[in-house]
Amino acid sequence: MTTSYTSSESQSFTITHAKKIAVKVATDLKRIQRFYGQPSDRTIVDYEKEIIQLLRFGYLKKISYGLKKNDQWIEPSLHFEAEDIRGGISVDDDPGHIKPGSTIYSANLHSFLIYNSNWWTLTEDERKIFERNLPFTRKKGEEPSINGYLSQDKTYSAGGKSIVRSTVKSF
Repeated sequence: MTTSYTSSESQSFTITHAKKIAVKVATDLKRIQRFYGQPSDRTIVDYEKEIIQLLRFGYLKKISYGLKKNDQWIEPSLHFEAEDIRGGISVDDDPGHIKPGSTIYSANLHSFLIYNSNWWTLTEDERKIFERNLPFTRKKGEEPSINGYLSQDKTYSAGGKSIVRSTVKSF
């Protein structure tokens, strides 16, 4: 007689997982604040609330936070792209390594959101209901270009999902 055993693991992505990832993004934003004086505490809290909901409901493709000058992202801007963890291997880095001392004269705080395909399968009414529960209303616009290049440097993960951080670097 032959006996075999199998096991499988499934993981549901919960609001707790979304909060774990979002707090790392908020920590990065606090470090930018410490070095560059912005964003404000209130703005960081609002961004954190927004990303929790975007992750929780699975609508995030990419979100960027940072400083914009002449319609271009400059250092120290951060870009986060949502991914499913493939092959069960997950990296969960600590936040940080924000470069101090970049020239930000005449730059403005900016954020830009790109929804994924799940968002576009919702009806317009469903999208409006979701947006009403966010801490602020986003305006439509064009994604800024980058003054420099993106360097992928961190991954934050929980519950089978991750966001990959890329930092704007100057040439």
